[in-house]
Amino acid sequence: MSLTGLFLISFLVIHLIGNLQLLIDDEGEKFNLYAEFMTTNPVIKTVSYLLYFSILLHAVQGWMIWRKNRAARGQGYAVKVTRGAKGNSPKVAKAMGWIGTVVFIFLLLHLYQFWFQMKLDVIEYVEYNGESVKDLYSLVSVTYEDITFVIIYVLSMAVIAFHLLHGFQSAFQTLGLNHKKYTPFIKTVGTLYAILIPLGFAIIPLYMYFLL
Repeated sequence: MSLTGLFLISFLVIHLIGNLQLLIDDEGEKFNLYAEFMTTNPVIKTVSYLLYFSILLHAVQGWMIWRKNRAARGQGYAVKVTRGAKGNSPKVAKAMGWIGTVVFIFLLLHLYQFWFQMKLDVIEYVEYNGESVKDLYSLVSVTYEDITFVIIYVLSMAVIAFHLLHGFQSAFQTLGLNHKKYTPFIKTVGTLYAILIPLGFAIIPLYMYFLL
């Protein structure tokens, strides 16, 4: 679970870098070209299948661990019990099952709203320098004209922040990568990551709703 978690953490950085191109004032050209590259490059398409599998495996393992710990007379999250999980909030640790469930539901909604629509080929095409690509930017733009989707997205990013706040450091602890010299640094990086990455994602729908 730690390995899949760290893989997904790495993916979020790449995904955010791509999505931030939505903020460029070019009518979606750079974002559409980025999306076209990500969905047609054979190497990236192969990695994407690993990503889908990792999400599912991470979710299933998380639920299994959560249920096992709940059944063990209310003991906390596995890392908290075995290693003390220094620096992690016990309340967040105990709620990881519910938090993870909310994140998973959000991912299903997110995939349906964008990935599934793209795969159904219901998106119109635009042309850049003689090349026709799917206009995913317009789909995103229309979606974030609806305040309901904006609120759902921003609240989901807050939940993901809590998930990352606990999961980042716990992943290193579970792998046994603890050291009095490096653990404080890992904790600091994990905290910054848990705040900045979800914040970066949350800014996108807010910007598109209020400023575009």
